[in-house]
Amino acid sequence: MSSAATPGHAPHGIDPRGPRVGAGITAVLLLVVIALQGTAPEARPAAVVVLAVIVASFMLGSLGGVGRTWQGALYRAVIAPRLGPPAELEDPRPPRFAQTVGLVITGAGLALAAIGIPYAVLISSALAFVAAFLNAVFGLCLGCEMYTALARLRRRISTSTP
Repeated sequence: MSSAATPGHAPHGIDPRGPRVGAGITAVLLLVVIALQGTAPEARPAAVVVLAVIVASFMLGSLGGVGRTWQGALYRAVIAPRLGPPAELEDPRPPRFAQTVGLVITGAGLALAAIGIPYAVLISSALAFVAAFLNAVFGLCLGCEMYTALARLRRRISTSTP
């Protein structure tokens, strides 16, 4: 997804490979959560702790953009220096919105687990895993697609209203 917004309206672009790497790291962590949830009951608190780390990361990404997450810092420090510059930059707003979607899904699982809802961690982690996997492996960011669809809807509504 390239930054096609009007100059002056979109923030500076980001390297689109960074969010994909972050999604890959998040997908692996979500698999850990799912695996821990499927094991003995004494391992389930560890799953909740790992999910809490993921929720905190999504919160950082939601508030400050994907570059503010620890995955973004890892990408910039370790991976980006080994790559050439990106072919094009991406508008940071859709990935930031995707971080918010991830925060809502995993945060709901964490909150529901805290009040004792069975399978909340497993279900929220599985949903988030699908989205992270699609982004990491295929470059399909579901949250970014939601952002784009909502932006189009907002434009249609604003242009059709007298």
